[in-house]
Amino acid sequence: MRAAVIEGGKFTVREVPDPQPGPDELILRVHGCGVCGSDLKTYPLLPDGTIMGHEFAGEVVAAGPDVAGLWPIGTPAAALPVIGCRRCRRCAEGDPARCVTPQPLGLGVRSGGFAEYVAVAASETVALEPSIDLRTGALVEPLAVGLHALNRGHARSGDRVLVIGAGPVGLSIVVWARHRGIADITVVDPVPGRRDSATAMGASRVIDPTTTPLGTDFDVVIECVGKSGMVAACVDAVAAGGHVVVAGVCMTEDTFMPVGAVVKDITMSFVSYYSRDEFAAAAVALGSDELRLDGYVSAFAALDDLQEVAEDLSHPTDQQKIIITPLPRSTP
Repeated sequence: MRAAVIEGGKFTVREVPDPQPGPDELILRVHGCGVCGSDLKTYPLLPDGTIMGHEFAGEVVAAGPDVAGLWPIGTPAAALPVIGCRRCRRCAEGDPARCVTPQPLGLGVRSGGFAEYVAVAASETVALEPSIDLRTGALVEPLAVGLHALNRGHARSGDRVLVIGAGPVGLSIVVWARHRGIADITVVDPVPGRRDSATAMGASRVIDPTTTPLGTDFDVVIECVGKSGMVAACVDAVAAGGHVVVAGVCMTEDTFMPVGAVVKDITMSFVSYYSRDEFAAAAVALGSDELRLDGYVSAFAALDDLQEVAEDLSHPTDQQKIIITPLPRSTP
């Protein structure tokens, strides 16, 4: 199969062996795989031979003997990009990302979805509505990220919510907040196009942080930027007794003054991934058109364009989700 492989800190498309399913695994023919902000920060650091991509959807083209009867060929599906041991407490609770021996896909342990085919665990896979465009089935994963962040902030109707960063994760949070009946949603981003996207998806107010203060007394503040100084900004903006959720992937050291958080008696969470239930809920919502997603996908791009896309997205941009669409062959 063709795959985008890390070589010398860049994506190079070449032929690699087709994946084969284990006894309880599936092979998906990938229709779409989204480019994530975490991909942009980590791909130059990963070892040669890595096949990245953790936001993917496709159709079942092969199944291991233990699960073949449950997963007919052609079933549209998306899968959590991590395989747990299925025995530890975290796996039993539906949180394989926190397994004692997790096997993440797309980070150098197991191959991800920037390829024509990907091997996944049947236990971490959800069937999708046959009517959806399987390229946009790749949105299940980032939608699950946003749902998890909102849940960890215990956001509910009547709360004042501040979302810092109007990229795909921030917009996912806006979409879920509006879906939950939250009316007061402020979004902060310096890029005009991204502020426009936030408004289109349900934000009640948008702020350019280069000209306007963020404000204070928000019940829930969710950070989706991943840069130094953001935690301190969240502590300043949150109300007493409120919740701060850090979803941004910061790769540099950061500091803040804990006294402000202590005096306000706030709760702070650092989040990643999602539970099986949250992933399944995102799949159901996507398939039933419950969410306001117009404009969430900026463009589709071919596998051969991945390096160019990654370089473009590494700079300030008004682009949102870019989905890579491998051209699959007829058989795995």
